[in-house]
Amino acid sequence: MDASHVANSSDSSILSLFRAHGELSRTDVIEKSGLSRSTINQRLTELAESGLIVPTVGGESTGGRPSSRFRFNAERASILSVDIGATAFIIAVCDLDGTPRQSTRTLIEVWSGPDEVLAAVEKAISTLNLDGEIWAISVGVPGPVEFAARRVVKPPIMTGWDGFDIVAWFGERFDAPVLVENDANARAMAEARTRGVDNLVSLKLGTGIGAGLVFNGSIIRGDKGAAGDIGHTRALISQLDGHVCRCGNVDCVESYAGGWAVQRDLELAGITVKSLQDVVALVRRGDMHTVQIVRGAGRVIGDAIADLVSILNPGTIVLTGQMADCGEVLMSGIRERVYQHTVPLATTDLRIINSELGDLGGVTGLAMLAADGLFNPTNPISV
Repeated sequence: MDASHVANSSDSSILSLFRAHGELSRTDVIEKSGLSRSTINQRLTELAESGLIVPTVGGESTGGRPSSRFRFNAERASILSVDIGATAFIIAVCDLDGTPRQSTRTLIEVWSGPDEVLAAVEKAISTLNLDGEIWAISVGVPGPVEFAARRVVKPPIMTGWDGFDIVAWFGERFDAPVLVENDANARAMAEARTRGVDNLVSLKLGTGIGAGLVFNGSIIRGDKGAAGDIGHTRALISQLDGHVCRCGNVDCVESYAGGWAVQRDLELAGITVKSLQDVVALVRRGDMHTVQIVRGAGRVIGDAIADLVSILNPGTIVLTGQMADCGEVLMSGIRERVYQHTVPLATTDLRIINSELGDLGGVTGLAMLAADGLFNPTNPISV
């Protein structure tokens, strides 16, 4: 039995119980599934033979004999996650739970086009240990994705990527199904799953700005995959300065509060910064001019998401990406505007917090989504 068989069989419903609840006994599975003991015994045998579940030690006693207990075997195979950002990508070999086992980070410029970026991806993959079975490839990109077609659609900053066949590129190199997802969506799913919450907005604050929306446990993508692209909405500040955004429009949120815009404003003020790490370092040293610019960026971001909070009523907003490392300086600006411009009921129990997943949040979420596709017959991923 392989992953494709599980995704198209009745075994998947049993496997989903182990993925959701952890270690279970035969009795647990019978009670949770409502199926007969003979049916459960047959399906547990099939899953154990495939290596997707493994027995554990201990358990309840029935008539003096311990009942068998099993857990999902996340080490059975691997998922290769490729999280492409604006200025770097991270590649990780993850287990079937989404936990990264090994990873590597490479600097790139995504607007240099798919040929150059994917050549660097191929080189980075060659440095990883891929001796085990790779059951899926999951690719995140910093632009809108038509999820069913698995293609990038009219991305604001990904020059040359519009309609590029990412699936075919990986299909020529790996015999495994390929999933393509927006990078902010992948991070949002990782945050929601690891925190055990169903209604969450995850802001990716790096060179650019994006948002992943998870509500009722599912990603909101929109009709063309553009949901959550707040970086290219119009900034709501009192005096717009006519800043041209990288997407070609004027006065986008990103043109005031994106990492590249913060670096631009610091350079105009005579402060030399070569990267967002330099910006974070200046904030941590308490440089007053940098603190003012970053806090101002936070206010612009807060304005941009205030309506989201009123309309969608998330329970949690999580800040991810390099700019999030500016900590309370950025956070205070965001909180100020969200609480000023949002209906009180929507902020009664709202938490605005920093991610604890770090750089690996994207690859973790990508692997989780790929595993869902492998083991869910209603939403499988295919070659």
